[in-house]
Amino acid sequence: MTAPSVHPSAIVDAGATIGDGTRIWHFVHVAAGARIGARCSIGHGCYVGNVAIGDGCRIQNHVSVFDGVELAADVFVGPHVAFTNVAHPRAQVSRRAEFAITRVERGASLGANATVRCGVTIGAYAMIGAGAVVTHDVAPHAIVVGTPARQSGWACRCGETLPGSLICARCGERLAVS
Repeated sequence: MTAPSVHPSAIVDAGATIGDGTRIWHFVHVAAGARIGARCSIGHGCYVGNVAIGDGCRIQNHVSVFDGVELAADVFVGPHVAFTNVAHPRAQVSRRAEFAITRVERGASLGANATVRCGVTIGAYAMIGAGAVVTHDVAPHAIVVGTPARQSGWACRCGETLPGSLICARCGERLAVS
């Protein structure tokens, strides 16, 4: 495998692990305890806390992946996506023991400028529209848009929007929903 590539302007704290073939771009900070999988790309100006990021993830520019966020394999996070980790933040009150776990399951995609409230789960291969505000769990393969995010359809594993038949025109896969 190929060794990780870390830009000279990036800061990777001791204790962080970075998988083979992963690229860390300009002005990124990877905190101690971060576990980044193989073949990932962490874009310009990102912060990666004490989190687990699966293999093959693409995190675009200016995203902060705070403690409490878990990204499974092959997740796409668009530019300027905002994750939160505390339900009731106050500057004068420490809430570190109250971080709510946010899970983004395999193959999900989050559009630019989406905001994800802490404590939710975004299901496998779900699609979050640009600018959406996710306040509740999102079903696998669901497409959600708006503020607050509401389901508008279904997405195939390959990323295509599925017609009413739930059979993908691109790859032929049929989605079974319950």
